[in-house]
Amino acid sequence: MVSSATTQSLSSEQAQYFSYGEAANPIRSGLTELVPYRSFSPSFFEEPGSAVLPLDLSAELGCAGPATGPSLCANFVRLDQEELRTAAVATSQLFFVAEGHGETAACGQRFAWSKGDMLVLPAGGDAIHTSADKAAIYWVHDAPLLRHLGVAPSQARFEPTFYSHRDSQRKLSEIASSAVGSKANRVSVLLGNSAFPQSRTVSHTLWAMLGILPAHQEQMPHRHQSIALDFAVACEPGCYTLIGTQLNDQGRIINPHREDWAPGAAFVTPPGYWHSHHNESGADAYVLPIQDAGLHTYLRTLDIRFSG
Repeated sequence: MVSSATTQSLSSEQAQYFSYGEAANPIRSGLTELVPYRSFSPSFFEEPGSAVLPLDLSAELGCAGPATGPSLCANFVRLDQEELRTAAVATSQLFFVAEGHGETAACGQRFAWSKGDMLVLPAGGDAIHTSADKAAIYWVHDAPLLRHLGVAPSQARFEPTFYSHRDSQRKLSEIASSAVGSKANRVSVLLGNSAFPQSRTVSHTLWAMLGILPAHQEQMPHRHQSIALDFAVACEPGCYTLIGTQLNDQGRIINPHREDWAPGAAFVTPPGYWHSHHNESGADAYVLPIQDAGLHTYLRTLDIRFSG
């Protein structure tokens, strides 16, 4: 029989006590690492063989990996005439087809896909992907969030959902040609799911947007508390993003970090940082940001702001 004194001693071993100044801002004191700037080359897609490449920043984040951010993990998936299985202990998985065509078997269903299509799978969404020719997929899931919480999903919160490139482009064209859209600084289509009417997001944790950045235009700085894992869908040289922590009196970013786009490349925009998108090329560009904004919207912490 264990005495109450022994039980109290054991339960107190991990207890710690700090003053407010010591613990209220662990990022400032260096205890919690900042989300780093980072870009990932699309050269992986050009190599032979089917494989998965986690875009892993767990060492910089000081967390278990693989993780691209505190709550999300992005991956490059290459298919080369071989069957490939993907699996993650996650509530939500998003697959965007960057190149090629093929088929995915998941959740008891089969989905035929081609370039520009997107598939979002719920918990238990282990998938088998096949392609007759070479294909490239951008895969993002929320396993790092569950790993941090020490939990596994017990139920699927939504049905597997397919977003066709044809439908996304049609809606994007409608928005761009509308009276409001033609004058907007940001022309994009937000992808939602009827299971989440409050947040209008692709899942209860993930948010996705297909945006067009017209030739010779820029999108003024904005920021939000969700991390953005941006994927350059299509672009010409001269497209880039500026990222920084402060604005000047003209609403421009002070001493920005510059991320140049390349088709099939991905880059990280840290949460809370101002960022603006620029297209100095002669062709329209397309970008797909994937964020944990479904979760932030539900928590009422997204706090999106625009300069000016």
